[in-house]
Amino acid sequence: MTVPSPLWPAPGSLNATLATDLPINVTNKTFCSTDWPVVIPNELFLTLGALSFLENLLVVAAIVKNRNLHSPMYYFICCLAVSDMLVSISNVVETFFMLLIDHGVLVVRSSTMQQMDNVMDMLICSSLMSSLSFLSIIAIDRYITIFYALRYHNIMTFQRAMMIIVAVWLVSSVSSAIFIAYDSTAVILCLVVFFLSMVILIMALYIHMFALARQHARRISSMQRKQSSPQFTSMKGAITLTILLGVFFVCWGPFFLHLILILTCPTHPTCTCYFSYFSLYLILVICNSVVDPIIYAFRSQELRRTLKEVVFCFW
Repeated sequence: MTVPSPLWPAPGSLNATLATDLPINVTNKTFCSTDWPVVIPNELFLTLGALSFLENLLVVAAIVKNRNLHSPMYYFICCLAVSDMLVSISNVVETFFMLLIDHGVLVVRSSTMQQMDNVMDMLICSSLMSSLSFLSIIAIDRYITIFYALRYHNIMTFQRAMMIIVAVWLVSSVSSAIFIAYDSTAVILCLVVFFLSMVILIMALYIHMFALARQHARRISSMQRKQSSPQFTSMKGAITLTILLGVFFVCWGPFFLHLILILTCPTHPTCTCYFSYFSLYLILVICNSVVDPIIYAFRSQELRRTLKEVVFCFW
């Protein structure tokens, strides 16, 4: 299997590999506060998944509804919300089935459970790769907006934006499907390399972006102190996306550190201690999908207004 899903652990899944192949031994008592893996109730996964799905669905509906938000940047943000929805859908569906099985309402064969877990893991993997890709694309989009403002609409056309979106989803879907057919160690290595590559790219763009944009802002403020500039608007968007990136690191960082430790020190007492809190790292992953829509709403006045209209329409 490929990427751990919210189940703890599903038979035959990589969750089972991550959980059972890395036991907590007696020597870990020096490092750990628990001798057994921490288990989070399925009901909590189900609640967070449902909340995340509803929030991101509102974001997608708001962007679709408001024509003022029909721009490449908001299309990319919409795709990021869809990626978060994939995490939510896989979490809700898989946890729901797990609850039915635990309570004896549903009886399934191990082969059926294996196939279902494969599908859920593929959704998680696709979501992870697409989220990282769209965060990188959003950073590039902001970079172009700030430093190539006059040429932005010629560079980032609607057709190119659609091509980028289709390419990201296609590559993410195909890659996640291929990953299922390979050994879990190879998959983990690929995901870690992909994660680190995207992080380096995004950080390099943002460092250059904020350094030069700060110089531009100083020059503009000295010439036009009473006027708002396009660079200010671009910087506001860049700050919003920086917050999104920071939240992504906080929520996904422990999970990726877990994967890195599996590759580097799977039997070390300190590492196995870290592995025992795997369920908490999965909770953080779900929380990322919950927090992102809140950031959209608070940082964008236009999106915030449209979200209110969408909510009132349902009422």
